[in-house]
Amino acid sequence: MTHLVADKRAAFRRLHESGCFVIPNPWDIGSARYLQHLGFKALATTSAGFAWSIARPDNGVTRDDVLAHLKAIASAADIPVNADFEGGYADDAEGVARNVALAVATGISGLSIEDSTHNADAPLYDFALAVERIKAARRAIDATASGVLLTGRSEGFIAGRPDLKETIKRLVAYADAGADCLFAPGIRTKEDITAVVRAVAPKPVNLIGGPGFTVAELADLGVRRISVGGASARSAWGDFMRTAKELAEQGTFGGFARGASGAELNGIFKKDWAERH
Repeated sequence: MTHLVADKRAAFRRLHESGCFVIPNPWDIGSARYLQHLGFKALATTSAGFAWSIARPDNGVTRDDVLAHLKAIASAADIPVNADFEGGYADDAEGVARNVALAVATGISGLSIEDSTHNADAPLYDFALAVERIKAARRAIDATASGVLLTGRSEGFIAGRPDLKETIKRLVAYADAGADCLFAPGIRTKEDITAVVRAVAPKPVNLIGGPGFTVAELADLGVRRISVGGASARSAWGDFMRTAKELAEQGTFGGFARGASGAELNGIFKKDWAERH
């Protein structure tokens, strides 16, 4: 492990000790480098954003696709990168452990393991198995002595099981199983957010930010880390799709007026390239 990777991992852990920080989600090297340019202190990959960039649906990429992506983003960024590692690309705990060890080797500073099965009939792993999967991820990370930060995710609110009591039960169990940070995508109300923060305290909580809250308001609720998931990628795709449809259906070019300045982009990446080389 290089000193740079070790330094990024140590810095990532420090970010979780106090306060609140935003960890935006790039989907390729260019978006990662631009977000770093804006001064963010850490980044997180997005499974959806990456999948769309290679013409796949979310949850439709292979483990090896993701490992290559993680290595590319972690190598491109001078700041810590947290991996959206979905469900660990295995159902059984042993498989999760093997794959987590491979993810650690890409140079990431953190990773998340979720409890969603993507099976509509049983959308969450059985409680006992879900806990064993987090324990296995913890053991795999500890065996590498890497200091990679583990986030335990409970997906009930976005998997058709929006049960706060069950979500909190799972998050508390994941914390006890060794997760350093806890995350329940889909919780939206101040009451639910506060309940989750209190339940797993003093361990930090990640929340997906969006309309209805500001960073300051979420910080006041005790949220330590704020990500945006696939929202930035969807925003970029939205403008691209509108412009492309206008051209295809109307034969007009009005959407291009909203595009970023080529001179600005060239200036940013020219400076970025010179600093790195």
